Amino acid sequence: MPKEVTLNDQICFQISRAHQLFNKFYQEPLEEFNLTYVQYITLLSLWENDGVTVNYLSQKLGLSNGTLTPLLKRLEKAGWITRNRDKADERRVLIHLTQLGKDKKDPIVESVQGCLNRLNYSDEEFADAMDTIIDLQHRLERTNESNK
Repeated sequence: MPKEVTLNDQICFQISRAHQLFNKFYQEPLEEFNLTYVQYITLLSLWENDGVTVNYLSQKLGLSNGTLTPLLKRLEKAGWITRNRDKADERRVLIHLTQLGKDKKDPIVESVQGCLNRLNYSDEEFADAMDTIIDLQHRLERTNESNK
């Protein structure tokens, strides 16, 4: 770590800045589908596991129920998903993709992948970046858990 504390030397600032840039970066490929980045990652999660609870999505995406509920309402209003009470347990709300949500998966993924290709990462560079980011997440999770 550097001895002098400067903004640009702070890992938290650099990650925050990268997050801002990614949000802007994803606007272009998602614009034609009228999706935000957070709506996109919600759909990604549902493409992996359809018919999950709001609580599952909240934990998977790291979003509070207060943030997720209005987002899901907007996706439902736009025709991407349905939200229905679980017949086995009325307290639970199950989220399912609609046919639109299923049909648009490939075009959305292709649009996003085309944009990601412009980053010019080799497969090895991409894997290294993912490994570094995931390692940092695990370190932060362990540290946060030990501080409780």
